[in-house]
Amino acid sequence: MKAENLNMTQAWDKTFFKSENVEHSKVAFVNRYGITLAADLYMPKGAAGPLPAIAVCGPFGAVKEQCAGLYAQTMAERGFLTLAFDPSFTGESGGNVRYMASPDINTEDFMAAVDYLSLHEKADPARIGIIGICGWGGMAINTAALDTRVKATAAMTMYDMTRVNAKGYFDSEDSEEARYEKRAAMCAQRIADLKAGDYTLGGGVVDPLPEDAPYFVKDYYDYYKTARGYHPRSLNSNGGWNVIGCESFLNQPILQYSNEIRSAVLVVHGDAAHSCYFGKDAYANMVKDSKYTDNKELLLIPGASHTDLYDGGSKNAIPFDKLDTFFHTYLN
Repeated sequence: MKAENLNMTQAWDKTFFKSENVEHSKVAFVNRYGITLAADLYMPKGAAGPLPAIAVCGPFGAVKEQCAGLYAQTMAERGFLTLAFDPSFTGESGGNVRYMASPDINTEDFMAAVDYLSLHEKADPARIGIIGICGWGGMAINTAALDTRVKATAAMTMYDMTRVNAKGYFDSEDSEEARYEKRAAMCAQRIADLKAGDYTLGGGVVDPLPEDAPYFVKDYYDYYKTARGYHPRSLNSNGGWNVIGCESFLNQPILQYSNEIRSAVLVVHGDAAHSCYFGKDAYANMVKDSKYTDNKELLLIPGASHTDLYDGGSKNAIPFDKLDTFFHTYLN
């Protein structure tokens, strides 16, 4: 599939400093729906290859210039060929209309990244892993259940986006009545959008921040709305997803066959994160009645919040040494 021409910024516009030990370039590749995805490729300077390779994406509503790129660059410093990409319909990637999400298409985005790395001259196609952050942690596990080429997966501070859409936070809206109201609201919004001739944005992270905002909303604000993590192309930093952008998440769970994953999976969560139950439950479901538990691990970071695993926060909370060991072990 030929990639369309994307308008990709060539200047360094990341939320993190550029490493002198890594070569960086902009690349593009096409998923099986014909959508061209924009990505940053990071390579250890002077590397001859073939190298173990890792595709990175997330968080849900972020862009590759934020923490996905930080993870990718850092892992490239440690000897991996890495690819941080924008999902379909977001950032510099293609896809029309903008700011839509799909469990299927977004899983395919990861698989298309694996396609790209499998064919890269400096990558070893037998040694490919993926890292998913936040909502893309769930997508990464879903990809691992589908893509047998993936040999190791790290799900960082993960959300299960189908679960939170269908059941609400902490499953507080897990009823037929609550889901019906959500579906009815989405259907009404579809008609309103068609009449208006445009899609209504749901709004990114709330701004200004209410004094009584929950602590995790304050954490999101501190990352997405300040110099720490703000980016002009980030949905969460600005207008957010379309109101109907996640409509299909209401009816379909991901992670259905996660206990059939044969490859290695590391689930990492801060034990102070509001989202920690997603990681704990995903791990429990992955090892339940599974024949493949020896290479599965849940790692809880003491005192770390959800966004501490975006960029380390003030605690240097991202366990890069652990990620280094994990991927070198299973991409050996």
